[in-house]
Amino acid sequence: MAAVVGFDDLRRPAGYALLTLAVAGCYFAAGRLGLLRELVVEGAVFTPIYPPTGVAVAALLIFGLRIWPGIALGILFVIMSLTSLHPTALVVLAGNTVAPVCACLMLRRVGFRTDLGRLRDGLALVFLGALTAMLISASCGVVLLLVTDKLASHSFWPVWLGWWVGDAMGVLIVTPLLLMLRTVRFPLDLHRWTEALLLAATIAVVVPLVTHSHVSLLFLVYPLLIWAALRFRFAGSMLCALFASVMATIAATRESGPFADLTHVEVMMKLQAFNGTMALTALLLSSVITEQRNTRLSVEQACQELAEVLEHLTAGDPRQGGRP
Repeated sequence: MAAVVGFDDLRRPAGYALLTLAVAGCYFAAGRLGLLRELVVEGAVFTPIYPPTGVAVAALLIFGLRIWPGIALGILFVIMSLTSLHPTALVVLAGNTVAPVCACLMLRRVGFRTDLGRLRDGLALVFLGALTAMLISASCGVVLLLVTDKLASHSFWPVWLGWWVGDAMGVLIVTPLLLMLRTVRFPLDLHRWTEALLLAATIAVVVPLVTHSHVSLLFLVYPLLIWAALRFRFAGSMLCALFASVMATIAATRESGPFADLTHVEVMMKLQAFNGTMALTALLLSSVITEQRNTRLSVEQACQELAEVLEHLTAGDPRQGGRP
């Protein structure tokens, strides 16, 4: 869905209303999916991966800042599905709305491109869109728990870290996936479909095995990420990272496989370290590969244009067989 189409819709009241409701619906659906798997640390519940943050940042980058009411409405729907509305819920609503808006503003400030065709775009999404902006939502949420006596002061930092990483993971995995799915062109040729199916089958077998095995085999996910990034760039690597993160989260919440016999804090740290390093690997590797591919294509196009100019000049040179 091109950004131009989104802006055209925003200019019409009916289109803007429908787009706002669509964003709110997507945010709510992503929120309910994220809440299916939760971790409890120091008595506080949080999600290791919170997809709505990625949906919110992607929506703002595609449709612009005017779509923020859709994000706020989606947050309100999620809160209402969990508990009755209280004045304190406004703090969570404000924090979860301001965080993606700040992410969009910072990314625009540094000239971020939604095609993620440069390494600097990947780095900006990691350090500004995810790690920096999500400090706002995590801090608002955990401070609210502390002020309302729902969290002990000595538990502040573990809970804050889990909340922050969960929100950041949503941006690292979901945002680039949504941005890249807009650029996929179908149909792929038969050879590409064959390789894509082979990769998908390998991932479907290997990832559940390594994330539920009591032997520490999580490192076997990285060759699959490299394969997906080299051959299918963002669309392949981020889908692989998303699936591996979901499988690891399921294993962690069940305290099985490599997450067995660990304390809740250790489970959180191991899961977030795995998810974070995997998402960073997929995102930055795909950025480097895409940038190199775009550079090669630019050089090839420049060489072709130069060859055409030289051919034209040679055809008009009398010394090269032209008119005497």
